[in-house]
Amino acid sequence: MAAENPLESLQEEATCPVCLEYFTDPVTLECGHNFCRACIAQCWEGPDTAASCPQCRETVQQRNLRPNRQLGNMVEIAKRLSFQAAKGAGGGGVCGKHQETLKLFCEEDQTSVCVVCHLSRAHRAHRVVPIEEAAQEYKVKLQGALGPLRKELEESLALTSKEEEKTTEWQGKVKNKREMIAGEFNKLHTLLREEEQLLLQSLEEEERETLHRLRENVTKLSQQSSSLQQLITEIEEKCQQPVAELLKDVKSTLSRSENVKLQEPEAVSTDLKNVYKISLDMREGLKRFGVDVTLDPDTANPHLVLSEDRKRVRHGDTRQDLPDKPERFDTGPNVLGAEGFAGGRRYWEVGVGDKTAWDLGICRESLSRKGKVTLTPEDGYWAVWLRDGKYKALTSLSTPLPVSVRPSRVGIFLDYEAGEVSFYNVTDGSHLFTFTDTFSGTLRPFFSPCVNAEGKNAAPLIICPVPAEAGGNLGP
Repeated sequence: MAAENPLESLQEEATCPVCLEYFTDPVTLECGHNFCRACIAQCWEGPDTAASCPQCRETVQQRNLRPNRQLGNMVEIAKRLSFQAAKGAGGGGVCGKHQETLKLFCEEDQTSVCVVCHLSRAHRAHRVVPIEEAAQEYKVKLQGALGPLRKELEESLALTSKEEEKTTEWQGKVKNKREMIAGEFNKLHTLLREEEQLLLQSLEEEERETLHRLRENVTKLSQQSSSLQQLITEIEEKCQQPVAELLKDVKSTLSRSENVKLQEPEAVSTDLKNVYKISLDMREGLKRFGVDVTLDPDTANPHLVLSEDRKRVRHGDTRQDLPDKPERFDTGPNVLGAEGFAGGRRYWEVGVGDKTAWDLGICRESLSRKGKVTLTPEDGYWAVWLRDGKYKALTSLSTPLPVSVRPSRVGIFLDYEAGEVSFYNVTDGSHLFTFTDTFSGTLRPFFSPCVNAEGKNAAPLIICPVPAEAGGNLGP
């Protein structure tokens, strides 16, 4: 915006575009723009490499700063002229009615007045103070309003950042969930194509609704931040204005700053609804690969008690006197299935009832059964467990499993060639977890009823019958 008079034009030309104050020790760049020496040095902090002009962004290959003495002289002239103009106007301008200097400020009418105005009937009964005193008082109030406003802005920006992080986190969760759903249904897509599409649509609707609410929060917070920034800028500019302009509508500005209240964003849950489940059709499809699993007594820890049909296992009260065979677990309360799988697809189910702790999965047949056992894929185990009411997939760092309905029966599906072991909550039909790896050699079902905990976990693990459906590709 152009200056309104020659003095203002001169002041504008004598102002540094970086600090917005009169030039101090002005220097000229190769592009012709001028800056305070200290300002340009601050802009170019760092190694002496190629720099750019803060005003036109033209690259300056060498920091060849030329002192501009003529501009420095012009600055001094501008300062003197500004001082003389302010002195001639008495610091507050001239009364348009009486042509007297505006030296007083009427508190009641919130306006600058001259001595004649003060003596007139219009202002005689009003409280007036010297204009400089009023300006200083209101300047202090205005500056005091900046602190709370800046704090509100800081909180608003922090909330905006959190909402944006939640948005990114939510999108990541949706991406992972989408991949899980797609992976599960790819295994049995011929049976469940329609259900896959319905579940993906449900997830997409939840994603769209939640993202819409999150983005609305971000938009509202951004608008709030913008309004706060505008008000702060307005107050900062007002503090730099001449006395008469500073006092104009100053109470209105203060009132607006005092009435600012940060609006908290709407609480939006970013927990996925646990509605993405396999249906009865999925289990019916898995039955095609059902296999009759029994327990191998030669691998059972001496504390474990197996049923005669080798379908149940529990932790006993005393250690049995059994031969210390190489294949027997001697430390952990573990036992393997008698059947080994070197290929194909297999599915079996285990009843866990109301047990408070258990381990289930598969492992390499070639593993040592002696000493402490570490249940991780790196050590040849792919398993899930229950401890202290929490379910986990025993990955390298363990993965918590979100379980909304406590499983009384767990389904285990091995796809050897695909390198996948999947676990299902048969009770509500939901998918628990899928390990992906590369298998070699023979794999065996793995079971651990865990210790009986003085009778609190005495119930057995039960291998449940899963009648195989005709036409299943069981593989070798």
